[in-house]
Amino acid sequence: MRRLELLAPARNKDIGIAAIDCGADAVYIGAEEFGARKDAGNSMEDIAELCSYAHRFGVRIFLTVNNLLRDDELESAHATMLRARDAGVDAFIIRDMRLAGLKDVGLPVHASTQCAIHSVEDALRYQEAGCSRVILERELSLEQIRQICTAVSCDVECFVHGALCVGYSGQCRLSEYLDGRSADRGECIQACRSLYDLVDEDGNVLVKDKALLSLKDFRLRDRLADLVQAGAVSFKIEGRLKNLSYVANVVRDYSMALDDLVASHPDKYCRASYGTVTGGFTPDTDKTFNRGYTQLYLDGRRERGWSSMDAPKWVGEEVGKISRLKPLGGDMTEISLALRPGLTPLANGDGFAFVTKSGAVRGFRGEACLGSRIRCRGVESLREGLTLYRNIDSVFEKNLAHNMPLRLISVHVDVSIEDGYRISAAAQSEDGRTASISVDAGAVQANDVSRTLSMLRSGLAKKSQHYSFEPGDINVATAGGTLPLLSASAINGIRRSLAEALDGEPCARVTEKSPASRWGVTGATKPNTKQTLLRSKYCIRYELGMCPVHQGARNSGKLYLLNNGRRLALGFDCGSCEMTLTAAQN
Repeated sequence: MRRLELLAPARNKDIGIAAIDCGADAVYIGAEEFGARKDAGNSMEDIAELCSYAHRFGVRIFLTVNNLLRDDELESAHATMLRARDAGVDAFIIRDMRLAGLKDVGLPVHASTQCAIHSVEDALRYQEAGCSRVILERELSLEQIRQICTAVSCDVECFVHGALCVGYSGQCRLSEYLDGRSADRGECIQACRSLYDLVDEDGNVLVKDKALLSLKDFRLRDRLADLVQAGAVSFKIEGRLKNLSYVANVVRDYSMALDDLVASHPDKYCRASYGTVTGGFTPDTDKTFNRGYTQLYLDGRRERGWSSMDAPKWVGEEVGKISRLKPLGGDMTEISLALRPGLTPLANGDGFAFVTKSGAVRGFRGEACLGSRIRCRGVESLREGLTLYRNIDSVFEKNLAHNMPLRLISVHVDVSIEDGYRISAAAQSEDGRTASISVDAGAVQANDVSRTLSMLRSGLAKKSQHYSFEPGDINVATAGGTLPLLSASAINGIRRSLAEALDGEPCARVTEKSPASRWGVTGATKPNTKQTLLRSKYCIRYELGMCPVHQGARNSGKLYLLNNGRRLALGFDCGSCEMTLTAAQN
């Protein structure tokens, strides 16, 4: 039976708890240092609280320690890992393989996506370094993923949703070159989302003011079965800088998809944690931040449409075209729209966006929305004929915020009545924990045994803490057909005592085998070249229909990107079908 894991991001403790409630099997989070996201640090106290909550459901917590470390930081990173181990984390996501040789830490280590693992040789190298899991690059095909899964004995983790870096992870120097802030240190300025001009070697501007390096977001919800068949066991959602609404929505959507996959193959797969998630909002990943979606290179072929160069920010779902603008006095304007068919109704407080002539994305709040009309305040650059988008669906957001799902662990209970007054109850949770209690119910016998038995069953068949005591899982055996007289509070007390007793036992969690490190603490991380600012499977020339190899276009010669006086040279390795970016002389 293969355990399948949905791995969720958490900027902080509250988001991590929401991810667990929505169905995550594991959560990754950063401490105050070394986590490759400078704005997503957390105290060890908060991490300990998250671990405590997660472990109730057998959910695991992974700590990111995936900065590229300086020699003088190793001791501090080591100390952070020891404190995190004591706080309850289950594994570490690392970039610097010197951390894999720290034997006193005693927990599994996962090779971060920052290690740029995109071949069998890469994966084997990190397995041999002592990693129990390798996290693959996002630009791989299913066949490449299958080859890696076949070659290694460690777990394989794949990204399935979220923002895409244009360059191979851990090998991008663009932010550091342009602004002195290194992505390897958690300080990426997201230069790939900036606007550039594309010029040829004669200085002719071929494309102006486009986010030529910006990719759409990843969405592989409908390809989970393919990834499982390829051999992956963990499916990762990007987003340690995203808010609670985003994480909850995406996790719930993918958890439901993974549940469907498991249900269709109950003899082959199961989830890697425990508890059933029920109720709550209906997820919709079209309603939270995205730049449009792509499956990138998963099918092993290059296609146009990977880029979000026209709108590198979140614009939202298309609402319709502006048919009329009517000034209302003051700074109020009424917008009339030709609405897109099938659109859910607009509501007061919805957020809207549009793209200006210059390519900038502007947004505003709909103060009042009625049918196909929106009233708003002081919005410049609006014009008739513009396409309007909704990037905040206020009804959806309110429902998500106030209608979170509930995650409960099912419990089987056997109750026996001894000597007519002593009640013994034994409980077993779905993850195998057991607990039992015995109480003296008093010598007063119930006159109506059938009614008392019904009260006992219905009183026990409720939710208590994060446990679900279902009616079909409660067996009651009486001695001689007698029952003591029981109050509702006494029955509730039995149920609560069983829940508390189960809480006193640790929930079962997936364990990983950590290969013995062959490198030890002196092993160096994979070197990266400083000459190439980034290398990418994405190709600007192909995206624009200018590829002379695959599209039969005329060879345009040398091409450059210009931004604020800086010139970057594009290179094309057509044998590997990769694009490079290097600094160029102005």
